Amino acid sequence: MCGRYELHSQPAAIALAFGLAWPPELSPRYNIAPMQDVPVIRIHGEGRRELVQMRWGLVPRFAKNPAIGARMINARAESVATRPVLRNAFRRHRCLFPANAFYEWRGGPGGSRLPMRIGLAEHGLFAMAGLFERWLDPHGEPLDTCTILTTQANALVAPVHERMPLILDPAQYAAWLDPDAQDPVQLLRPFPPERMQAWPVSTRVNNVRNDDAGLIEPVELSLQDETNAPRSVARGENAADTDNTPAPAQAELF
Repeated sequence: MCGRYELHSQPAAIALAFGLAWPPELSPRYNIAPMQDVPVIRIHGEGRRELVQMRWGLVPRFAKNPAIGARMINARAESVATRPVLRNAFRRHRCLFPANAFYEWRGGPGGSRLPMRIGLAEHGLFAMAGLFERWLDPHGEPLDTCTILTTQANALVAPVHERMPLILDPAQYAAWLDPDAQDPVQLLRPFPPERMQAWPVSTRVNNVRNDDAGLIEPVELSLQDETNAPRSVARGENAADTDNTPAPAQAELF
């Protein structure tokens, strides 16, 4: 799954990476959580790309209560083309979540959960594939919401979690965003593990109120943890982390 991520690149770099007409007005965020407003990129009605804010947690247009969004922060890529609740969004409402990295938790000693920061090997921007929908309340007021697609974990992420965000290569952005491309199923596959890296970070990331650059700094793992660490963990393979604060339960991620 994907329950937290970060985006802190300069707006001009985001505009350049995603083909936006002008830099967006964004502040650095290091601990983006579900049910918050997040920046996503979609195709405007006039055919250009635009960055807009939507609430993270998809609310289907036929939902009776928007609270369902808390249970739809992720959608399995394997079933988006066939699930009635997602089929329309997959056909017509595809979007990109710009990100610098995402967080996932792996098992530690004594049942603790240790947060890992996972991103590209070159530390660059990337895009997670997403879907969006517009829900109307009883008074006709719109609520735009979105979800991140997940796929089977690659060899880097698998020791941490069985699922991972569906990361797209820049060459695939146009095909994913194009609403006239009716069958982008060929894009629904795990990102190459050799192009990614992961390292342990502070358990401060467990608390959504913490949102600062210190969250992404690598911390050291204890020797007893090394056998459980992902093989491609960067900058923290041989060290000691004494902070065993448990990761939040799934419901607390929301």
